[in-house]
Amino acid sequence: MVNKKNDDTQERILAASKKIFLAKGMSGARMQDIANEAGINKALLHYYFRNKEQLFETIFKEASAQFFPKIAGIIESNLPLFEKIEVFCKEYIDMVIENPYMPLFVLNEINKDPKRLKYRIWKEKESPFEKFAIHVEKEIKARRIKPVNPGHLFINMLSMCIFPFLSKPMWMLASGMDEAQSELFIEQRKTEVPKFIIDSIKK
Repeated sequence: MVNKKNDDTQERILAASKKIFLAKGMSGARMQDIANEAGINKALLHYYFRNKEQLFETIFKEASAQFFPKIAGIIESNLPLFEKIEVFCKEYIDMVIENPYMPLFVLNEINKDPKRLKYRIWKEKESPFEKFAIHVEKEIKARRIKPVNPGHLFINMLSMCIFPFLSKPMWMLASGMDEAQSELFIEQRKTEVPKFIIDSIKK
């Protein structure tokens, strides 16, 4: 029989870890910070997780199990290109709103071991970007869009969706936005980003 008390404690630890990692980054987070946030002592925290790297790994696995397959499914879908761009931007932003620590985790993994990250996301499968590139080339040949490098197009989509999350403290300070205004701004990105991308490539 599953011990509900143990489950509750672990969930509190994971929730506290997400909050601390988001606020302080991987390098700045301390196990004592996480224990304080979870309302437990450090010894109990170490009983559940040996170190912050194990915590980070657990949270990343949990989030990426849903995040990456959904994004890959959109990229590999048979949607028309413009609709695919719209759906990708909306879903990507929605998923990062739900998992705001995800960009931090991905950047940490990229810097640490990009090959391992690639394997964890796609296993032995071909990267969905290959199918996206074929789709873009097809649209170019059909003269439905301007000639564009598929890599630049994909990175533009990705970076325009993710950068507001990575730079949030900076641009909130620079723009004078409060939290409510920031949330509205992010919501607007769901339509602003695909419109900008599509306008830049359509004939």
